[in-house]
Amino acid sequence: MKHGWPLKKIGELFDVQLGKMLSPKAREGEQFPYLANFNVQWGKFNLENVKSMHFTESEREKYSLEQGDILMCEGGEVGRCAIWNQRPTNFYYQKALHRLRPKDKNAINPYFLCIYMEYVTANNGVTKIVGETSIAHLTREKLCALTIPCPLKEKQDEIVKTISTWDAAIEKTERLIAAKEKRFRWVVVSLINKTSHHEREVSDFTIEVSTQNRDNAIERVLSVTNHSGFILPEDQFERRVASTNLSNYKIVNCGEYAYNPSRINVGSIARLEDWEIGALSPMYIVFKLDETKIASDYFLHWLSSYEAKQRIKNSAQGSVRETVSFGDLGAIPIPLPSMEKQREITGKLNTIKHEITLLQQLAEKYRTQKRGLTQKLLIGEWKVQA
Repeated sequence: MKHGWPLKKIGELFDVQLGKMLSPKAREGEQFPYLANFNVQWGKFNLENVKSMHFTESEREKYSLEQGDILMCEGGEVGRCAIWNQRPTNFYYQKALHRLRPKDKNAINPYFLCIYMEYVTANNGVTKIVGETSIAHLTREKLCALTIPCPLKEKQDEIVKTISTWDAAIEKTERLIAAKEKRFRWVVVSLINKTSHHEREVSDFTIEVSTQNRDNAIERVLSVTNHSGFILPEDQFERRVASTNLSNYKIVNCGEYAYNPSRINVGSIARLEDWEIGALSPMYIVFKLDETKIASDYFLHWLSSYEAKQRIKNSAQGSVRETVSFGDLGAIPIPLPSMEKQREITGKLNTIKHEITLLQQLAEKYRTQKRGLTQKLLIGEWKVQA
């Protein structure tokens, strides 16, 4: 440690309590909101989907939150944490969350611990500290035993103030992205779905493609997700998830669409853009558009709309396994104006999408700068303890 910062156990600095599994079933009485693992994000809380249940008086006393408390994930993305600053508070917490409350506010700044946890978690530091190759859960005992470098409170405050500048920039950019995305959805509705355009069935301009990867000519295996479109499976699963024999896989070319019939109802449909060609599991359906009838960008924007997603979900409901065949997809109607009008609409929507992409790139730039600054402020002065 360059500056000789002392190491202290988290259990010395914080009162740590792990939430208990409390079943919301058969709990009569006043309902109280509570936080679970998915409500905790890095540095903030997602309060859009908060569940409620009855807590007894003793449970409310035990699992209540105070300003300045840290909630940290015990499972999932271990170490993810945020500081509770709601006032007044009537929120509680339960399973899979640690509540950390400073024992001496003059000895530790809770934000300093959050900065530490975010950095070491991103670099698998929690795994190194606990001494395991894979962590399913960070128990209370293990958490309390973790050591962190603990400079004087004034130094902690200085580091927190510096990092908070980047946090503010990231948060502001994320708000702009959310506002742009909300506007994009509104414009899609106003320009595509809430118009007097004549409707045509999807089958009028789609052609299924079933070209097999004979002789294993294509080695790049792809998957389609509901959050990132086409991806390399190893990017999501940390390994290649595919058969060694790819001869029965389907070939997909740049500009073509593909979807998983059993997951299209949750959004797993996309257009290939980042690669010229790839191979997909035989379970996927691949198709292309007749671009003399429909602009590919127009169709892509329509797929992102709430109305399209609902119509696809409705198509799946009649199936035993909630699958959507190519015929089911083809039976869905879509507003289809003239090609000239389609190009006009896609031009406006592409402009908004480009603005969103630029903001996303800016947010990622801020995150990269924050990581570098954190390393300079922290890692340059102490090393993660193995």
